[in-house]
Amino acid sequence: MEKSAKSKKRLQTAKELPLIIAEYYQECHEAKSKGKPVGWMPPMNGAIELFYAMDLQPVFPENWSPVCAAFGLTRQNFEVSEGMGYSRDLCGYLRNIIGYVHGMMGEEGNPLGGLPEPDLMLPPNGGCAPVMKIFQALLRRFPAAKAFKGDIPQVAIENISRYHVDYAVSEMKRLIAFLEEATGRRLDMDRLRETVILSDRACELWDEIMAFRRYIPTPISASEIGIMFVMVTRQGTQIAVDYLTRVRDELKERAEGGTGVIENEKVRLFWDNIPLWYNMGLFNYFEKMGGVMVAETYSAAWSLRLDVSNPLEAIAMKTLISYPLVSCVSIRKRKEMVLKACREYSIDGAILHRNKSCVPITLGQMDIKRELEAQGVPSLIIDADHMDERNFSVAQFQTRADAFMEMLLARKGLL
Repeated sequence: MEKSAKSKKRLQTAKELPLIIAEYYQECHEAKSKGKPVGWMPPMNGAIELFYAMDLQPVFPENWSPVCAAFGLTRQNFEVSEGMGYSRDLCGYLRNIIGYVHGMMGEEGNPLGGLPEPDLMLPPNGGCAPVMKIFQALLRRFPAAKAFKGDIPQVAIENISRYHVDYAVSEMKRLIAFLEEATGRRLDMDRLRETVILSDRACELWDEIMAFRRYIPTPISASEIGIMFVMVTRQGTQIAVDYLTRVRDELKERAEGGTGVIENEKVRLFWDNIPLWYNMGLFNYFEKMGGVMVAETYSAAWSLRLDVSNPLEAIAMKTLISYPLVSCVSIRKRKEMVLKACREYSIDGAILHRNKSCVPITLGQMDIKRELEAQGVPSLIIDADHMDERNFSVAQFQTRADAFMEMLLARKGLL
């Protein structure tokens, strides 16, 4: 097993993804060249639908970091950011994107053409602290970009009240006024309604896709998680709906035909935390012993059903909910999410990724481990990093993963 490796994909629709990714970044560069305003923003917020409705181009610098990891560019980006004084203990997304914009951005040889410079910037005042700090650093790097600093309260999902929603709606109206003034474009509410309908349909399809993981054998594994690219970058577009419809239809055919990820599925596994973007092949590692990584935490974050009858409130609510959905969720809620997934997907064992680059999603794993084992689900903690391969030991992982699989097979009388 190599330290960096691509995943083995079984879905034909997953093999279409490189073209979809390339077309998105081509669209970003064409927008810039044609004078269409380009805005940098964090993922998973209602501004995405707003941008598509106003014919503006959304760009997601956080999402660019996994792309850099897949192309093996993180090391040189880390060298730049660490040379600027950023510690190796900080979030890998933060260190990568800061290193990128102060290093290779704009140079020849950028994969997919790199990122176009922003005309607009939407720095968040919520979510995890590194995301807020990323945009503070980006504002200094691109001082000519017009910035909107929104004010959305961070509230646990179960504690959201009417006044939180009303305030979020008022902030979305303020954002609309900012965008109209900054770009000279007017928002058409009918067009916004159309994008919200498309976004909600994409979320509905995503939920259907995730539900196929309940099948035994499972027709989809975590190695296909890259399909969520359209949920990050294309929510509110027909492109996302069409692609996810094809994914859903392929999975339906495989599930009804009893076609699994591997020929003889023996052990069903769950992955907690962010994947190793530089080594997605790790998800395939367990297959040699009959193990399939059926599900993972990260894919649960990208589906929020929207109230299409009230598009403005829908995108405000999406922004309000997105902050505490994963990185700012309580330990109790995280524990509930993992236990629910393990029950629904008939999980035999869980891999808990102790992620050096993302402390918020790693907090509480010992509590989760104890609760899982109380429910009869053994777990294994591995130390790694979702962006920085220097914090991942292949030998250590293989030794512990092999022993864990042997134990799970023995528990099921399959060894």
